[in-house]
Amino acid sequence: MNILMIHMESWDGRMLGCQNIHPAMKHATPAIDALAARGTRFATAYCTNPICCPSRANMLSGTYTHECESWNNFKGLETGMWTYDRELRKTYAVKLLGKHHDHLTGHHSVMNRVADMLEPLNVNGRPVMDCDAAQTIEVLPNRDKRCHKSDWKQFDEAAEFLRQRSESADDKPFFLCLNPGLVHAAFRTNEHWLETIPEALIDIPPLDITDHPANAYQLKAKGWRHGLDDETVRKVRRIYFAMCAEADAMIGELLATLDATDLTEDTTVIFTGDHGELAMEHQQYYKMSLFEGSVRIPMIMVGPGITPQQVIESPVSLIDIAPTICDLTGIHQRECFSGESLMPLARGETDKSRGWALASYSGLTTNTLSHMLCRDGYKLLVHEGYPTRLFNLAEDPDELNDVAEDQPERVALLEAILNAQVDREETLRVWEAYRRHAFAQFQRQAKRGLYWDSSYSLRGNPSSDYKTLMNNTFTGWDDEDEARVNQWLKGECP
Repeated sequence: MNILMIHMESWDGRMLGCQNIHPAMKHATPAIDALAARGTRFATAYCTNPICCPSRANMLSGTYTHECESWNNFKGLETGMWTYDRELRKTYAVKLLGKHHDHLTGHHSVMNRVADMLEPLNVNGRPVMDCDAAQTIEVLPNRDKRCHKSDWKQFDEAAEFLRQRSESADDKPFFLCLNPGLVHAAFRTNEHWLETIPEALIDIPPLDITDHPANAYQLKAKGWRHGLDDETVRKVRRIYFAMCAEADAMIGELLATLDATDLTEDTTVIFTGDHGELAMEHQQYYKMSLFEGSVRIPMIMVGPGITPQQVIESPVSLIDIAPTICDLTGIHQRECFSGESLMPLARGETDKSRGWALASYSGLTTNTLSHMLCRDGYKLLVHEGYPTRLFNLAEDPDELNDVAEDQPERVALLEAILNAQVDREETLRVWEAYRRHAFAQFQRQAKRGLYWDSSYSLRGNPSSDYKTLMNNTFTGWDDEDEARVNQWLKGECP
């Protein structure tokens, strides 16, 4: 059984025409909508960690962040850890395109090595996304269908691989996985794609005026520079939708190639993503949050034996991808897997599943370790050291009305499920130990001048100076910050 997996960047799983959630997207994703009609759409799918490296680490290993210790965008899996793509090389012709090392430790900027370690100590709420190119808002003045050329090139390469496989005498099945850059910010499109999204249908997310410390901190840390007026918010969202429309066109051409090469009948197609994009919901851009726009992902499966035109509403997760891949390919299910194969659901063999989804976050722009547990239309958010929140997603899809105080029994029920999966006290201890060790190592090496950073505000003037590197991570870093960190490194409470 061949597998074609399309694993997108930053695609909010609600942003598909077939999801019938956003009117502006109704006609924006015809290829994916047609794919969903041919197979099973998991309408309520979640990532396990709302940032790239930990999300992929969880997906590829079949283990949660607290199990494989993929704490942030710098700390993922260690070289040598089991992943299904490596296991498949024993029996499959494997072709990986795009971001395929992003699950490993060490593949991000100096900022990600530092901010993710020290974020809870950033008591002044200094911006850590300052000068971030992902805040770019741009509509190019052309009508070239191939706006994001590097991504089109990746899909072209995938199409050529399919043509070669169809003509090859090699009887090995193939595993082809694409990880394109779309629809990751920056918010960039051109006139051709922007005009596919009706401006009149772009919504303005309601204002989030909650004063929860996690919200307040993240707004400061992300440092959005362009304002929150209706015109700016509408423009960002329209561009993001247009990026989704362009990505859909790429997917459509690749699926047409799959049909033209007569490989469709022997291929299972999996369409999903690593996390979402807030696109100005809760007055935020980017991911890094446990709100729906950031943690929802698309999930569609099509192939032999998979029920067509089936919609599964029960929550599923990227943690289920590894056991699903093993189920499809005959690989032994590993004891360490925390998810379950989606194939019984996809084949219509059962309507029973785990029934909940778990995610955690401990990386950039957060001031604590947080967990999410979704079940029966409710979402529990546990922020270590801060108040727990509960949202009724059916009645409050914008997640503005915390009902934790009104429903203590439900909070207790969801907390019991969460606590059965995560030893929260031990996880905090291990996370704290990692942060101290990792920063102490960085600090020693950086003060010797061993790091050279050309990211973010240092793009035009790279530096190896320790204080400059710290200021590039936390805008306005000063001696008081340094003293607080050094006290923390000694095991004292700053």
